[in-house]
Amino acid sequence: MTEEQQVQPQLALERLYAKDISFEVPGAKVFTKEWQPELNINLSSSAEKLDDTHFEVSLKVVVQAVNGGEVAFIIDATQAGIFLIDQVPEDRLPYVLGAYCPNILFPFLRECVNDLATKGSFPQLLLTPINFDAEFEANLQRAQAAAAEGQA
Repeated sequence: MTEEQQVQPQLALERLYAKDISFEVPGAKVFTKEWQPELNINLSSSAEKLDDTHFEVSLKVVVQAVNGGEVAFIIDATQAGIFLIDQVPEDRLPYVLGAYCPNILFPFLRECVNDLATKGSFPQLLLTPINFDAEFEANLQRAQAAAAEGQA
């Protein structure tokens, strides 16, 4: 088989959707206080193989804003996408699912969080951009170090 006849890797976002959204304001007293929140932000991603060429990748964030010692709001949102991933080398698949796809999903998740905060009559909340490539590499190095430590 010549190089021209070799199948090229395919990678495409086929569907983008809000998988789960929750917004909660536990008490209205928060609106009577000066707004100086402390934000607790937890972000995670996951991937699930749907069939031989499709994966669902989800990016989830939970934002808890505490103001004056009370929870002002909680946003729990998951943005997901169905990605066509075909002929991608097996050793590249973890990177594609753990960094490439989350990079595509993040702007949509960021917009969702901001919309929820402003619709709840809170100030704009723009999540800081994340370098998923660097995070993936750091997690890989931590895993390799832990594995090396376990073998020692």
